[in-house]
Amino acid sequence: MPPSLRFMLRFAFLCSIWLFGGAGARAAFVMTLTQVGGDVVLNGSGTLDVSALPVATDQNDYGLILPSIAGIIGGPAGIVNDVYRHGVSGPTNFGINSFETNATTGSGDKVGIVGAFPVVVVPVGYISGSALAANDVFASATFASIGIIPGTYVWTWGSVTNGNADSFTLQVGPIPEPASLGLICAGLLGLRVARRKRA
Repeated sequence: MPPSLRFMLRFAFLCSIWLFGGAGARAAFVMTLTQVGGDVVLNGSGTLDVSALPVATDQNDYGLILPSIAGIIGGPAGIVNDVYRHGVSGPTNFGINSFETNATTGSGDKVGIVGAFPVVVVPVGYISGSALAANDVFASATFASIGIIPGTYVWTWGSVTNGNADSFTLQVGPIPEPASLGLICAGLLGLRVARRKRA
């Protein structure tokens, strides 16, 4: 097999892993923050295995972002939630501002994380492994005004050996759509082929 064909096959394989296997394999629950016009929008979905974490306590949190303590909670205001304390590893901040920004609107499940303590926030009576989803809008806000540093932040807990390992991923900033990633891969592959033909 010619080296150029071997390279193209390997490249296509890696692109397919990136496109179809990478995003879902990173975390059981993924939350994104994106800038949409003059607002910051939170979307989250997935499941959480909280069986490895200590017993929860009830608390009443609002949809909020507090970057200096890695605090982000999605969902409607005024809904009591359970807080699982300790046993979580990960970033203790995703920005420098120490003021809390509350969501203007929120819907779905109360779910989030506060990395500095650390705690995992879930709905009251949450059954480990059940589907969760949260959507919030922080109106008239930007990443800069809230004090968020764009990037990917991951918190983990449990153990693979015990079968209760899980994670929570926060993606701050634009996320390429799978179609865009496909175009990027195709474009890079095309450049490689064109360069080979010139040589």
